[in-house]
Order: sequence, then C-alpha cells, then structure tokens
Amino acid sequence: MVVIEKILAKSEVNTFRQTLNSANWLDGKSTAMGMAANVKNNYQADPNDKLVVELTNILLSKMGHSPKLVSAALPHKIFPPCFNKYGKGETYGYHVDAAIMRLPDRQDVIRSDVSMTVFLSEPDEYEGGELVVATDFGEQRVKLKAGDAVVYPSSSLHQVTPVQSGERMAAICWMQSMIADSNVRKTLFDLDSTIQGCIAKEQVDREELDKLHNVYHNLIRHFTHI
Repeated sequence: MVVIEKILAKSEVNTFRQTLNSANWLDGKSTAMGMAANVKNNYQADPNDKLVVELTNILLSKMGHSPKLVSAALPHKIFPPCFNKYGKGETYGYHVDAAIMRLPDRQDVIRSDVSMTVFLSEPDEYEGGELVVATDFGEQRVKLKAGDAVVYPSSSLHQVTPVQSGERMAAICWMQSMIADSNVRKTLFDLDSTIQGCIAKEQVDREELDKLHNVYHNLIRHFTHI
C-alpha cells in the first residue's frame, strides 16, 4: 500500500465536490458484478454524465503527472476513474475487484493489478467509512485527507466500513500495470524511491546513480510483458 499525498489540491477537491453535487447518481449495486453486488450499498456517479466525464479526464491527467503514483503502479492501461458516495448506514462489504474489466464503450479489456482510492471528503466530515484492506500483515485501515490517495493490489480483499454519520465521497480507479507481479512491483518501487532519495543528496556520485538507473530500467525490461 502506498499513500499519494495531495494528488488533488484543496481547491481542486472543492471543485470536484461542487460539480459532483450537480451530477446524476446511480444505485451502486447496478455497477457491481457477481458476489460484489450483494455487499455493495452506496451511490455511484453516472459515468455518462458530461460533468462526470470532465472530472474523470482531469483526474486522469493528475494521475499521469504524479511521479510517486507512476513509480508505485507502473500503469500500462487505466480504467476511467469512478466516483462514489456513502451516506449514513451505507457500506461496501468485503470483496475483491474483478480481475478483468472491459473498458467503457470499447472492446479492450484490462487486467486489474492496482486499485486506487482518492478521498474527496475530509476525515472529520464523516464517521466510519474507513477503507480496510486485508494484507499478509493483517487489516490495514485507511482514512486520508481530502485530495490524498492510496494504491494497493487489486487482488486484496477490501471493504468500506459502514458510515455512521456524515457523507463519504471518493474516486476509485483500477490500473493494469506493466509489471503484473505485485512483489516485483514493490521491489521496483523501493528501488526507485532509493534512487530518488540519492538524487536529493548532492554529494552522491553521478556515475553511481547512472548504475542504479541502469539496474532499475533493465529490471523493468526483464519483467514487463505488454
């Protein structure tokens, strides 16, 4: 799990929320597949609403300009972001995201490797509504500031706990990574983070950095299958 801070600025979050308040919303169950529909109780913005399409394109652009997100996910294909909201008593029980997703209005499909949630409500605006991801180290609970995002393997069981009061609004997205193996993807992210840390230190020798860059990109070449 990787947290991406301020993928949206506060002013952008406000714009997103004001726009979404004017958008058309659908029953979330209508957008879930298989067993997930049985545990989904929320609302999802109509993806065909022109207002929603505009926000989707803005968020896609923001994702492409986030070095940390690109490093963590190494995205090859992206399912257009969706927007959801939860009111009092609404929840999305434990489920796993579909492994294969058909891109809207296209014949192309993506393999969901990485999921992302962008929080659009401040933590003190609602009670409950935590994103809970089951990992090998136990449940990880996530409730971030508005504008912050978290990415995690789509293969993980996860849920949104019942909202007890207030309203939780968020964007969700799925990515097919150039690196299908989550363990390799994590190793590459750790390596890239180390390289970026070294770059920030002026005393690090450029020749050594070039060697690390060479290793990093050759590993990507070796493990990429697109």
